[in-house]
Amino acid sequence: MHLTVLGGCGAWPTAEQACSGYLVEHAGFRLLLDPGYATLPRLLRHTTVDAIDAVLVSHGHPDHCADLNPLLRARGLSDTPPPALPVYAPHGAVDAVLALDRPGMLAGAYRRHEFRPGDRFALGPFMADTWLLPHFVPNAGIRLTTPEGVLAYTGDTGPSPDIVRLARDADLLLSEATYVHRVPTADAPYLLTARLAGHYAERAGAARLLLTHLWPGTDPAAATEAAAEAYGHPIGVAAPDLVVHVTGPG
Repeated sequence: MHLTVLGGCGAWPTAEQACSGYLVEHAGFRLLLDPGYATLPRLLRHTTVDAIDAVLVSHGHPDHCADLNPLLRARGLSDTPPPALPVYAPHGAVDAVLALDRPGMLAGAYRRHEFRPGDRFALGPFMADTWLLPHFVPNAGIRLTTPEGVLAYTGDTGPSPDIVRLARDADLLLSEATYVHRVPTADAPYLLTARLAGHYAERAGAARLLLTHLWPGTDPAAATEAAAEAYGHPIGVAAPDLVVHVTGPG
């Protein structure tokens, strides 16, 4: 399994960084995970829109799904539209994005598959397990399993014991880390720090940790250092075009 980072900026994109977006590839299948703001131009550096086999959305905030709209436009309005794109998302999570165009305009460009966080389902060559993790809106933590490796992704979340279950013995934990050391009090139930991400990675026995969804302007080195206070294995920060091979020790 290969993970290519399209963006890892929280809340809004910057000149250097798109919001959350990841291309996950295995056995020739290309899964777009969380097409947030400004991820489509990054995606086009690596592949074409018609090469995407499915989209998986963790939750309905636009920094995780807004670029589903231009992706569907690029497919549905082309001279030779590809088959309808399977879009997996929690119930109602992509309603606002799909309502941006006139009714029916892109109806043939996608096929919706709604799920409840907690569901387990096959998605191409992946087995997807999901957990309901605390956020301002319903958010699915996602665990993608293949015979070669396991990727655990928190989406956006606050503190929860289910993060340990999500990431248990994962080859890579891709974890939200909006803040470095402290989340503002009002947001503390719904977001993590880099240090907490390290804490959960350590408790879960994850082999590697990749921090993402950093607040714009956050120093990646500071986030890495904070995570390392609790986690003693390799730590990275999601950066555009970073490629990670997600495989087990064998």
